[in-house]
Amino acid sequence: MNTTDKPRAFPVATPGEGTIAKRMAAGLGLRPSPLNDWHFSRLSIVFIRQSDPQQVLNHIESRQRQYALVDLAAALGWPRDRILVIDEDQGKSGKTSEGRTGFHRLLAEVTMDHVGLILGIEMSRVARNNKDWHHLMEMCAIFGTILADEDRIYDPRDAEDRLLLGFKGTISEYELVLMHNRLERGRLHKANRCALFLDVPCGYVKLPTGEVDRDPDEQVQSTVQLVFDKFDELGSGKSLYRHLVRNKILLGMRLHRGPRRGQLEWRPPSRDTLYRMLHHPIYAGAYSYGRRRVDHKRTAASGGKVKMREVPMSEWMVLQRDRLPAYITWERYEANQQRLMQNSPRPGSPGVPRTGKALLSSLLVCGACGRRMYASYRSKSTAYYDCTRRKNEGSTCCGLEAGVVDDLVSQQVLRALEPATLELSLKAIQDVRQERERLHRHWKYRLERATYEAERAERQYQAVEPENRLVARSLERQWEEALRNRRDLGEEYDRFLKEQPPHLSEDQRARILALSSDLPTLWNAPETTAADRKEIIRLVVERVEVHVRAETECGEVVISWRGGVMTRHEIVRPVARYESLGSYDQLMNRIIEMRQEGRAIKQIAVQLNAEGFHTPRSRKGYTSTSVRKLLSRGELTRGRIPTRQLDRHEWWLPDLARALQMSANKLRDWALRGWVRSRQVPPRGLWIIWADGRERQRLRKLRAAWKPGRPVKGAPVRDKNIR
Repeated sequence: MNTTDKPRAFPVATPGEGTIAKRMAAGLGLRPSPLNDWHFSRLSIVFIRQSDPQQVLNHIESRQRQYALVDLAAALGWPRDRILVIDEDQGKSGKTSEGRTGFHRLLAEVTMDHVGLILGIEMSRVARNNKDWHHLMEMCAIFGTILADEDRIYDPRDAEDRLLLGFKGTISEYELVLMHNRLERGRLHKANRCALFLDVPCGYVKLPTGEVDRDPDEQVQSTVQLVFDKFDELGSGKSLYRHLVRNKILLGMRLHRGPRRGQLEWRPPSRDTLYRMLHHPIYAGAYSYGRRRVDHKRTAASGGKVKMREVPMSEWMVLQRDRLPAYITWERYEANQQRLMQNSPRPGSPGVPRTGKALLSSLLVCGACGRRMYASYRSKSTAYYDCTRRKNEGSTCCGLEAGVVDDLVSQQVLRALEPATLELSLKAIQDVRQERERLHRHWKYRLERATYEAERAERQYQAVEPENRLVARSLERQWEEALRNRRDLGEEYDRFLKEQPPHLSEDQRARILALSSDLPTLWNAPETTAADRKEIIRLVVERVEVHVRAETECGEVVISWRGGVMTRHEIVRPVARYESLGSYDQLMNRIIEMRQEGRAIKQIAVQLNAEGFHTPRSRKGYTSTSVRKLLSRGELTRGRIPTRQLDRHEWWLPDLARALQMSANKLRDWALRGWVRSRQVPPRGLWIIWADGRERQRLRKLRAAWKPGRPVKGAPVRDKNIR
């Protein structure tokens, strides 16, 4: 569109300024450019950027050269009030456009058709990423914006200029790669000499010589040692964190940045801090580099915020043992890593013992398929073990209630620990004494530090001139605050001494010995949690394999103990139906026999309990109600035996259901649907079903294919005349 005839929005010298601009460009040593009145009616933007804050402070000449481009824009013909300087990206890298408000502002001005010329000292100042650079160049080509640097003027619509701009953008991006590689090789070379230390973790300090040593503060060293000792005892980072918070133990941190850099600061522990301490190999005296890498997928998904990921030890760039002062041995560090890996919620790991009542989580496997069995809770007090394969693949593996197998394993564990009761009691006393010694040592360090802070505040107050009240008043407040802290800490320590004296009393020792010698009482005590029981079981049991038979309530449990010993045990599990009892036929025959003898229902229940028959779920024995339900299956509740005779190939519905290994309710539903040849007999409407060999085979196929709510291929249509 030609705009030469439109009125100017700003005063300008004379017509024909495009020709003047071309002459000025030639005088400056630039190639003549297609600048015309249309470009001069829009803004000229000078884009300024430096890569990091250090360059902004130290590379003054580069910054001045970029700001001097304003004079070049004015020399080309733009009034100074139409020259816009964008310098919001100072101290930001050009490898990405994320977080660069100046670059986004530049793009917005171009796409709003406000810009005639963009000036930069070189293309690398605008962007060092080909994606961002070509996107800007494409927008400039669409809206007719001209690009320029100290060398020449470029028209993005011209093929040769586009080629040259593309080359310069590629070179700019490649320069960034070269600089990164050069710096990374320098870091790696220094790391191979075990001399590269950026930040050191809690418990270490970086000396002025560049070396690393243990923190000279005794309380800091004692606290770090306490962290590793308690992890060995508790076995999980979560339990360690709760212990430190419960006992109000603080961690000494050296500040790495800011005006108080290098000073000691006491902070409450966090889970992330403890996680880094337990995973960092420096505590085992090893130097490492490259333990974390940039996760490019997560970084791209987070909008450019750098995300890191841990890599296995085999992929670390540098790992040299015995190069630094250590708090623990390398073997202890490896054992900690193995324990942390087992605690992680991943397939194949036992995980941390949780508060659920099922004691064999992560230890119990299915004897039929070898898969792990998981625990589910059908109520707050009832847990159930089921096979993972059955859940995911719909196999025929069977589950069972957790109580029966948990009780068996608990009894075997207590029996195995009986010979070591004396040793366990002595070890318990020693552990309690060591724990109290650690806590009292920590309290003494805190009191000593509070006393020092109070005395230091007093010396500062005494050293100031009394007439200098401006300073004396502040020092007086600091002294009073230090004295209050010392008093509060002393009172808190007195309360701690009352709750946990330094030494065990004779009554406490006797109680520990008594509890240790009576393991069942200690095991069933209300203070003993399910997580404690799980932890004890895992110490002595490696694997529990259970073989569950679908057609009976009996099962077999194989316990694999740590050390290679295996023991086999029989269990009787609760089942859902009487038909699942292995002695069901014998039970029914015995009930019919006693009923024919004329015994009352209550007498039958007493005799069944005396002969050792048990119900499917309850262990309380048979009652009149349960016997009456069994008698109703054979129409024996009225004191007489049915005299009706079945025709050939006819079955009572419960008998046919047992033969087909399906529930009687499902078979009764099929009879109501008309899927089987059936009839009802008075007076109680009992079902009789006709089923020869071929019919039973058809019904088995129908049972395998039938699912609630879905049509079944081959199922007969209801016919009222088949009854």
